[in-house]
Amino acid sequence: MLQNIRDNSQGWIAKAIIGIIVALLALTGVDAIFTSTSNSQNAAAVNGKKISTVELTQAVEMQRRQLLQQLGQDFDASLLDEKLLREAALKGLIERTLLLQSATDAKFAFSSQALDQLILKTPEFLVDGQFSAERFDQVIRQLGYNRLQFRQMLEQEMLIGQLRAGLSNSGFVTDAQVQAFASLEKQTRDFATLTLKADPAAVTLSDDDIKAYYTAQASEFMTPEQVVLEYIELNKESFFDQVEVSDEALKTAYENEIANLAEQRRAAHILVEVGDKLNDEQAKAKLLEVQKRLQQGEDFAALAKELSDDSGSAVEGGDLGFAGPGVYDPAFEQALYALTENAVSAPVRSEFGWHLIKLLGVQAPEVPSFASLEEKLQRELKTRQVEQRFVEVAKNLEDAAFEASDLAQPAQELGLQVKVTEAFGRQGGEGLTANRQVIEAAFSAEVLEDGSNSNVIELDPNAVVVVRVKEHKKPEQLALEQVAESIRAQLTKVRASEAVKAKGEEFLAALRSGKTPLEQADPKQAWQVGEAATRSQEGVEPAVLQALFRIPKPAAADKPNFASVSLASGDLVLVRLNGVSQPEQALSDEDKTMYSRFLASRIGQQDFAAFRKQLEATAEIERF
Repeated sequence: MLQNIRDNSQGWIAKAIIGIIVALLALTGVDAIFTSTSNSQNAAAVNGKKISTVELTQAVEMQRRQLLQQLGQDFDASLLDEKLLREAALKGLIERTLLLQSATDAKFAFSSQALDQLILKTPEFLVDGQFSAERFDQVIRQLGYNRLQFRQMLEQEMLIGQLRAGLSNSGFVTDAQVQAFASLEKQTRDFATLTLKADPAAVTLSDDDIKAYYTAQASEFMTPEQVVLEYIELNKESFFDQVEVSDEALKTAYENEIANLAEQRRAAHILVEVGDKLNDEQAKAKLLEVQKRLQQGEDFAALAKELSDDSGSAVEGGDLGFAGPGVYDPAFEQALYALTENAVSAPVRSEFGWHLIKLLGVQAPEVPSFASLEEKLQRELKTRQVEQRFVEVAKNLEDAAFEASDLAQPAQELGLQVKVTEAFGRQGGEGLTANRQVIEAAFSAEVLEDGSNSNVIELDPNAVVVVRVKEHKKPEQLALEQVAESIRAQLTKVRASEAVKAKGEEFLAALRSGKTPLEQADPKQAWQVGEAATRSQEGVEPAVLQALFRIPKPAAADKPNFASVSLASGDLVLVRLNGVSQPEQALSDEDKTMYSRFLASRIGQQDFAAFRKQLEATAEIERF
């Protein structure tokens, strides 16, 4: 167990990263706390718990981003209904609050250490297999969170996940339910299809038809709203050439670096866990028996392989390898550093259980030369100066942009260049104009309508930008001549589809009444026959297959049932169900297990959905 923890944390380096994360989470979260508490407006209250308008705005923005990702870059974001987005986001926040309250009442918990490990192992935060604080900041900023907000969100997700799993995994099914479901799932159907082709060539459209459609659907034929931006970008990298590091500062940094080096100690241990099998007293008693065997001359490594509950290190004779201070549990570390080489400690209690610890070796720290660290130290010292300088200039940019009526003056004062973007719409463009914060600023009332400079926008930890609208291209009605051909093509397809559907309905009525024999449904082609089709049958149009398994079972072999399916191409498919076959073979144990798990999972999800509805029905919810 200790070996696994040590492997996962990557030694003292990762420990340091975890410490930095926790510290910065606390520091950067202060601003978010004051921001939210200073906002007196609330969107709703759930059992007395307020949901602020700030939270709602963030949730709306998150929902908008997800929709735009799903709908693609060509989708016009202006078509999204803001009211519907807010209603859906508020509903989600209310549901989330109810679930969190329920998880808290049920005493669910997720430790800070577990959150640290989850963050460190998240693939999106890794660079070359290692956790990257810079990558972490970049990803969560794109999601709209600061560090404290992200950590709080993650903890809440874990709590809700525990509650969901507890309810969803409690579902169970009977053998009769499994058998009935399997019978439906394994059912096969004999069928035939007849495709009636839409005939665009048979459609005649007049100029009046085109004009009427154009007039009725005028809102569809508009140019997209677009803006062209001017912007000033401030990049942190540009400051590195402006700062210098003295030899004295480098020497001091080197001395501090080597002063922090610590010796590495190679430990081995035998662990007896405290838990469901053994309580504290029983675990200690078992370890004392192991200690007696050691004192009688038995080999430590052999006993570790035989008895240690730390499976990760037991196979290595309890060997945990070399590690420095700060890696192990404090009590474990204190005992380890009190040992002389090859000595074994008295029983030690940690959060995992009881240990006997053996010191296998001590490794003095390797002191790197000044030359080997000079470049690294110089970069670190420069980075500190650059950070300070970057913050100062960004603040100056914000003040200058706020006071100026254009971007030329701030650019001149700070020695920056005013750049211009390509035209883009509310869905964004490429590069800078793909950034959601830039898009929001560009189309905000202050920037778009009032003609103001934007606030400073943070693109990533190394760059900020101020934007201003240079040109606003409002939507304009496209001339009929520009869209006449596309209208003609669309209207032709619609009317061809309507015509073939009307023809198909006539065929179906005649077939169902027996007025038209099956073989005479369409003299141009024959029915395409299929036998023993399953619900996942390949080679059959999905919409046709879905319709096939919705048709009622025929009353007799010579009385088939029918349905029709319109395809995206405009064609119509007539579907004839000839017969239904049920499986006669008994279910195998493997199939029973598979179906049982599936049904239990589905029932569990239904139980969780019902639980959510019950929470909402009994809660005191007030929307403001």
